[in-house]
Amino acid sequence: MIIMDALFRIDELKPNGYDQSEKIKWLSTLDGIIKTEIIDTHEGGEDIVFNGYDENTELATNLLVPAPYDDVYLRWLEAQIDYANGEYAKYNNSSTAFNDAFDTFKKYYNRTHMPISKGSRFKF
Repeated sequence: MIIMDALFRIDELKPNGYDQSEKIKWLSTLDGIIKTEIIDTHEGGEDIVFNGYDENTELATNLLVPAPYDDVYLRWLEAQIDYANGEYAKYNNSSTAFNDAFDTFKKYYNRTHMPISKGSRFKF
C-alpha cells in the first residue's frame, strides 16, 4: 500500500476532519514502530531504510507492511481518528482491531525472517 491509498481509503471508510499532513504523521509513527520493533530485530533489517514521512513525502511512497497485512494502516488510522475525536468507546474497539492486525503482521514477519542472533550466553 502506498501513502495515497491509505489516505484515500481511510477518508472513504471513516470520514474525518483531519488534514492529510496529520494522517501522514500518524502513518510515519506506525512505520517507525514497525521498523524499530519488528524489522530491525531481524536479519536484513538494516537494508530497509525508513526516515519518516511528512507533508513533503511523495504520496506514492510504499508503506513498510505488504499486502495482505497492510490493513494494519487503516486500523491504525481509525484508532488515531477515534482517539483525537475523544470517542473513547470507538477508540477501544478500533485499537483492538489494530492490535489484532498488528499482531498478525508481526507473527507473519517472525515466521518469514530470521531474528538477529545475540550469540550464546552461558551463566556459571
